[in-house]
Amino acid sequence: MICPHCKSDDTIKRGNRDGKQRYRCNTCKTWFSEKQYNSKAKILLFDIETTPLLVHTWNLYPKFIPIGQIVEDWNIICWSAKWLYDDEVLSACQTPEEAVNRDDKRVTKELWKLLDEADILIAHNLVDFDLKKANSKFLLHGLIPPSPFQMIDTLKIARSQFKMTSNKLDYLCKILGLNVKLPTTFDLWKGCLAGDPKSLNKMSTYCNQDTSILEDLYLKLRPWIKSHPNIALYYENTENRCGNCGSENINAITKKYYTPAGKYQVYRCLDCNSLTRSRQADKREKQLNRSLAR
Repeated sequence: MICPHCKSDDTIKRGNRDGKQRYRCNTCKTWFSEKQYNSKAKILLFDIETTPLLVHTWNLYPKFIPIGQIVEDWNIICWSAKWLYDDEVLSACQTPEEAVNRDDKRVTKELWKLLDEADILIAHNLVDFDLKKANSKFLLHGLIPPSPFQMIDTLKIARSQFKMTSNKLDYLCKILGLNVKLPTTFDLWKGCLAGDPKSLNKMSTYCNQDTSILEDLYLKLRPWIKSHPNIALYYENTENRCGNCGSENINAITKKYYTPAGKYQVYRCLDCNSLTRSRQADKREKQLNRSLAR
């Protein structure tokens, strides 16, 4: 069994607990269960690659390029996506003819279908780049908005929770000991613009790698995501589940969580290491607050 946290295959099968087969990873020392691979929430990780604009300019350091100097606008070369914990990487890339004609209608429609199916979207710079770029093409190609989904932007998580030297995907993966991006140069983009089949194939492979390492980064960051969508809500039994991964393998810790209104029990998830709290405050604490209010 492959560890969902660090992708190591150095795992040991342990006993069953509540009907779930349990495993222990010898690499990252975490516990996980087979049930993690059957999350009720449809969580999609994705990445897109776009072309640069073709413009006229008189110098190498333009402060502003007027709209009238745009020769060709940007378009989507390819996209890559995968469902969380799924081994299959989905993708779509322009054909040589589409690349030369800057025609991304087909790949855009295929991307729309996936986003429409997802409950939760994950990308690095999702809010300010990937989603806005995708939405722009949806609008231009006459597509309606995809059905609602929640969002996790790993770039925003990295910026809000840490102070790393760089928050770029490749840098974060490198310093965390994960797989990194494939090396590229601008020649790859020029080859794609020219419709070169080898360049388009390499770009698709490059995009697929970005999606794979994005999953690794997300799993590393997940315990630190305080505003993570509540995965427990996607199960019929929402009680006693981890809000970040949906696991029932949680243990109460000694420390409590206090708010002005009450005291809550805190739990540690033994599968993803996230912290969660009880949905209701301690009853005795509630009674005390009521009596003090009187």
